[in-house]
Amino acid sequence: MRVLVISCNTGEGHNAAGRAVYENLTDRGIEAEFVNMMALMGDKVDRAVSGTYVKSTRIPFVFHTIYRIGGAVSRLLYNMHVKSPVYLANRKCCGKLGDYIEEKEFDVVVTPHLFCAETLTALKRSGRLRAKTMAICTDYTSIPFWEETELDYYVIPHEDLCEEFIKKGIPKEKLLPYGIPVMKAFRTRMSREKACTIINSRENIHLDTRKRTYLVMSGSMGFGKVELLTVNLIRYYGDRVNVVIICGNNEKLRRRLNFLFSGHKNVIICGFTKQVALYMDACDVLFTKPGGLSGTEAAVKNIPIVHTNPIPGCETKNAEFFSQRGMSCSCTKIKEQLQAARQLCRNESARNQMLESQRTYIFPGTCDRIVEKIMEISEVP
Repeated sequence: MRVLVISCNTGEGHNAAGRAVYENLTDRGIEAEFVNMMALMGDKVDRAVSGTYVKSTRIPFVFHTIYRIGGAVSRLLYNMHVKSPVYLANRKCCGKLGDYIEEKEFDVVVTPHLFCAETLTALKRSGRLRAKTMAICTDYTSIPFWEETELDYYVIPHEDLCEEFIKKGIPKEKLLPYGIPVMKAFRTRMSREKACTIINSRENIHLDTRKRTYLVMSGSMGFGKVELLTVNLIRYYGDRVNVVIICGNNEKLRRRLNFLFSGHKNVIICGFTKQVALYMDACDVLFTKPGGLSGTEAAVKNIPIVHTNPIPGCETKNAEFFSQRGMSCSCTKIKEQLQAARQLCRNESARNQMLESQRTYIFPGTCDRIVEKIMEISEVP
């Protein structure tokens, strides 16, 4: 059996979900590849797609407007049985992706990204794709245009979302409510003290284990009111806590934070890091924007979550899903975020209730279920 996992570089969440499946496949000795579909089209196309997405999300009003228009257009065209401009754009990748799949003779193709699902749909409609296909939805809602894709299976985050996906046009028999896959580093937990020791050694920093640690994550591209949140943390706590900020690939934000907090040894600024799971182990509370993947990683780790300002659209739905089930506190105002964090640290009952809710609604075994399904469908004649 040969499996292809394909994604696109529009935020790290999709890639992380794809890599989680790829990791599980290779750990089982299954032959697999992980590929950025846009890279098959060339560096210029890859940079253009990634750059356009990043620019749109950094202006929340613009992204929200695009998301709402996309939802309206998606519903209208679906009812008219007409494919969208999103489908038509991604259909252009058919030649390169189709050739790659045929040359490598993949049995199953898995994607955590809508763009790739659109291309796979076009390949199926043209009769070029014999491999079985599976989509992995990485947000706690059905985003616009999923309904116009035609893959064999759709892994969705929770059974509570089945009705929404069915109403949007995805057949019930294709839905697999397995959860969102996370890499194995997030499926284990170590003591706070041990995590701090490893981080101090690997990253050449100093996390004081005697102090409470607040972890601030702004996504792989560095979004949100990070400076303002940090200023208020320092104003309230001074040097009595550790504040660790992971600002992703946003180099401008990292430089700005280093300048603003250079005099505070208890404020640690990180750019993109592969040690996120360790930092989660080391923290007492996580402040994070409500990305579907990052929220799932934190809930699988089973740590208290304060969701900060979402990128309007699917992240708003993610925040609602988590907060309505008691898995996080969702606050848009800095003052409320700080109050929620203090409550989670001081009130053991509130903290334990949130952690229990996470264990109830989030599935750590998602990757295993996905790979077992891949093995099953690859054997079907």
